[in-house]
Amino acid sequence: MTDTATGTDVCADIGTDTKDELLERVRKYARERLAGPGFVPGVTPIPPAGGVHDEEDTAALVEAALGMRIAAGVSARRFERQFSRALKVRKAHLTNSGSSANLVALTALTSPQLGEARLRPGDEVVTVAASFPTTVNPILQNQLVPVFVDVDLATYNTTPERVADAIGPRTRAIMMAHTLGNPFPAAEIAELAREKGLFLVEDNCDAVGSNYRGRPTGGFGDLSTVSFYPAHHLAMGEGGCVLTDDLVLARIVESVRDWGRDCWCEPGEDNRCAKRFDQQFGRLPHGYDHKYVFSHVGYNLKTSDLHASLGLSQLRRLEEFTAARKRNWRLLREGLDGTPGLLLPEPTPDSDPSWFGFAVTVRPDAPFTRRELVAHLESRKIGTRLLFAGDLTRHPAYQEREFRVSGPLENSAAITEGTFWIGVYPGITPEMAQYMVTSVREFAAARR
Repeated sequence: MTDTATGTDVCADIGTDTKDELLERVRKYARERLAGPGFVPGVTPIPPAGGVHDEEDTAALVEAALGMRIAAGVSARRFERQFSRALKVRKAHLTNSGSSANLVALTALTSPQLGEARLRPGDEVVTVAASFPTTVNPILQNQLVPVFVDVDLATYNTTPERVADAIGPRTRAIMMAHTLGNPFPAAEIAELAREKGLFLVEDNCDAVGSNYRGRPTGGFGDLSTVSFYPAHHLAMGEGGCVLTDDLVLARIVESVRDWGRDCWCEPGEDNRCAKRFDQQFGRLPHGYDHKYVFSHVGYNLKTSDLHASLGLSQLRRLEEFTAARKRNWRLLREGLDGTPGLLLPEPTPDSDPSWFGFAVTVRPDAPFTRRELVAHLESRKIGTRLLFAGDLTRHPAYQEREFRVSGPLENSAAITEGTFWIGVYPGITPEMAQYMVTSVREFAAARR
């Protein structure tokens, strides 16, 4: 690592430095590396999403590396405790991605330990068609049947009425995401799930920091999931999390995430139950080592202390990041209001979103197409993304899969044809937001 000010290798005399001195030099290096040139319209790229890191994030990551904390350990457990408190739930379990978190969460609901309540092959799970694949893929991977419902344009979320209409004799669960950070009507859908005896899995990957009816999203479902990929609200590189208030589900989640093992000892810990060699499991010999008894078909989906250390550092900035996302979304919404040919997003009633992105739908009667507007923005270095998969039922991956559709998917079709989103992440400054507004408005005005 070269000090950009002196041209010297900051690691060359590492043996003579104390850790604190070394970390201070790392912070100095990070400050200089992160101090880039100012924004130049049309030259400086404006990505739709990305991690925002500072010198303390760099120091946290290096400190974990110096201690060779390369597996899940003290930082992972500390992050789980702090993050569960931030989202006001009892238990959090880190995973290596948000996609893995979704897989673990839904797989946990198939556990034999849930008795008659467990999900079985052929049971149905209600979800939305306009979604990201890994919200839906765990349904198929567990030999369950997705039931696709439509969403509203403007909020891009479904409604309790659509979910209620989709419930059939074999429906056992609901699994859906808060689209682009905008909460779906979580309280109403959670109440519907309770009335019908269904599980609710709340994909909160895009919505950390959002609130619905004064409560954080991620606390309405039986289980919820989060992603810490750099595009998301906290960027630890790779990582995800499963959260729950239910201690039985928490124990199952831990087992599924940790190879499917029955033992709950932490790595490096032995015999916490004080009967490691004195229990009977299945058809195994009595006293078979509990550390090698497997009660679920599981995986190793843990993350590392390197990632968790970065996550802990990022967590201190959650309120700052949330405020920046809200500011940028508001600047775009106010600046683009009334632009001909565009349908602009709206927050779900009774919600306070921590936005993931700013969705724009080009109306069918607009004098331009989504493709033309996206090409214009990309030519100006403004990054765009489609609203994920659009209508998943139209994708090649799902043509040979069993699913059911409840009601017309008209709005999902409109999203597939006309919707995209631009960024609101904290790395976007007000100057950048204004440039995005100007670029869209000038394009629309030129095509009247």
